[in-house]
Amino acid sequence: MISEQLFQSDLKILGLIPLNEETAVRINGDAYKQYIKILFLPKGFQLQVDLTEYTVKQSSLFFISPNQYLHLIKPGIEGGHFIFYNRDFYCIQIHDNEVACDGLLFNNIHNMPLITLNKEETTFFNYIFDQMADEFNQKDTSLEEMIRTYLKQLFLKSARVWKKQNLDKELVQQNADLDFFRKFTLLVEDHYKQKHNVANYAELLFMAPKTITHKFKRLNLPQPNDIIKNRIVLEAKRLLVHTNLTAKEIGYELGYEDPAYFSRLFVQKTGETPSGFRTKFLAEN
Repeated sequence: MISEQLFQSDLKILGLIPLNEETAVRINGDAYKQYIKILFLPKGFQLQVDLTEYTVKQSSLFFISPNQYLHLIKPGIEGGHFIFYNRDFYCIQIHDNEVACDGLLFNNIHNMPLITLNKEETTFFNYIFDQMADEFNQKDTSLEEMIRTYLKQLFLKSARVWKKQNLDKELVQQNADLDFFRKFTLLVEDHYKQKHNVANYAELLFMAPKTITHKFKRLNLPQPNDIIKNRIVLEAKRLLVHTNLTAKEIGYELGYEDPAYFSRLFVQKTGETPSGFRTKFLAEN
């Protein structure tokens, strides 16, 4: 049996599971697919997120959105932790507008769902997970608010570490530009199936397309058109690998009425046709 600690009230759900050899297999099923997930993994774990396999070489945190594929391949010698929750329990946009982790920890521009932790950071996050587990054992009426408080601490610290590891110092200091970068990536995440070019997002942001392009160039970031197209292609790859949809059906799913145009985009970004990519990936895995 999974030693699952679960909070459920109205539509709000949050669960905490210790990760070991048994639970690492059990959480690969569909039961947790719909949830936002955080994994705290020590050295030795192996897992696949979307199309990439990771071997954990030092303690790490992984942040997985409901639309991402997660498969734990092998547990480590030491145990880890697995949090799952829904947006009703905790939504960064609602609960933590001041926390700079939207677009950083989840669905970020680099498609990098993890942060690695040094010894001091590992100690901090061990403490957070231990406190969460202790709160479940207390069975107090303040459980929900206490768990949410610890979750907020986890996000604050994680966002700080993520920025240190993935953004240069100059960019971190430019808070207004960083907020714009985050806002743009969030809009892409919400609309990439319907809106395929920079002009579409310029309308949502009430600015000229050239202004967006210049902002990204100044920050030494990938160009906004590449961000949009890369997000579309990432979803196409997920659907090619994890569903039986044809390339034509995937094109329609991603908002392309012309299958040939979608195929050209995929080839341009990957160097392979959709069917060729599927065949090659499945053969290698």
